[in-house]
Amino acid sequence: MNTKFETIQLEQKGDFAVLTISREKSLNALNLQVHTELHACLSTLKNNADKLRGLILTGAGEKAFIAGADIVEMSKMSSQEAFDFATLGQQVSLLFEELPFPVIACVNGFALGGGCEMAMSCDFIYATQTAMFGQPEVKLGLIPGFGGTQRLAKLIGRNKAKELIFTGRNIKVEEAKEMGLVVKTFETKDEMLAAAVTTLTKIGMNSPLAVSVAKRVMNEGCDLTIEDGLKVEAKYFGEIFGTADMIEGTTAFLEKRKANFNN
Repeated sequence: MNTKFETIQLEQKGDFAVLTISREKSLNALNLQVHTELHACLSTLKNNADKLRGLILTGAGEKAFIAGADIVEMSKMSSQEAFDFATLGQQVSLLFEELPFPVIACVNGFALGGGCEMAMSCDFIYATQTAMFGQPEVKLGLIPGFGGTQRLAKLIGRNKAKELIFTGRNIKVEEAKEMGLVVKTFETKDEMLAAAVTTLTKIGMNSPLAVSVAKRVMNEGCDLTIEDGLKVEAKYFGEIFGTADMIEGTTAFLEKRKANFNN
């Protein structure tokens, strides 16, 4: 896998990898180059999914996960360029969802605007006590452009999402956790990253196929009625029967031993 980029760093650690937005002097702000490199990186990971069982997304330094989009670059964009920039950012966010293994956002410091949007595109969010979330785009005469108007409402409810987006206010980690945006909080970044590795290790002990299918079914069913969502669930539930993982898992249970998932 290509791990040589200028604005991001990808470090593989065994079955897992850590993807770091690495523009610390700019508080890891998202510009066109970051989006382009993220798109290339995530596309490669998606095409080589058998080499990983999990991914951690974080930001360089202690001040910011991703402070937002690069306003200096955005201020010079035409309407068409802004549309293309938003479309690319949305494609990146969709790639996080399409990866067939779990992705944990580890948020330290600011996760505002595009930073909040990238965190929400991951499967769940861990955060330090210094984390700060928000969609402050209206203060700039803009709206969220990388999925914030859609994902935030799905995660915390439409009315709460409207209140945050309309006011543009930032929220501390305690409120973000209370809303359900953040799953777990930690005192330090190192503690958070270690916990994420522990979580991915526990997930990695399960059937990688079952985890991948569960992620797909939950993402596909998110926008469906309960009836249609149940149909999707039943479809994949049937398809997973007879697979090597299903046979190994059920056989191990009946033989009262630990399952050995090799794929």
